[in-house]
Amino acid sequence: MSAITTHILDVSSGSPARGVSVTLERQTLSDWELIGKGVTDDDGRLRDLLDLEAILQTGNYRLTFDTETYFTQQQIEGFYPQVTVAFTVRDAAQHYHVPLLLSPFGYSTYRGS
Repeated sequence: MSAITTHILDVSSGSPARGVSVTLERQTLSDWELIGKGVTDDDGRLRDLLDLEAILQTGNYRLTFDTETYFTQQQIEGFYPQVTVAFTVRDAAQHYHVPLLLSPFGYSTYRGS
């Protein structure tokens, strides 16, 4: 089944990043269209980013993670107020898992499985 999912690991604490707001957008000819949003669960995962009526299509997408609110709630001063990860869906039949490894002063991402 095709899907876009994510999870966040706070590498500074070694714990899942719970309660992080995430938006999913698809690039149109002139702008970006919001097609999904959610909040990470207790395991730092978001398994249902696409709205129920949305169909995954080929094209460019971006995930935006609200890291400022997350770190404020942890009483940590972070450097990045948000993290945006843009990627390309080339085969709409595949599952795209885009994890985020996060710390107050850095982050990394990769295509997961």
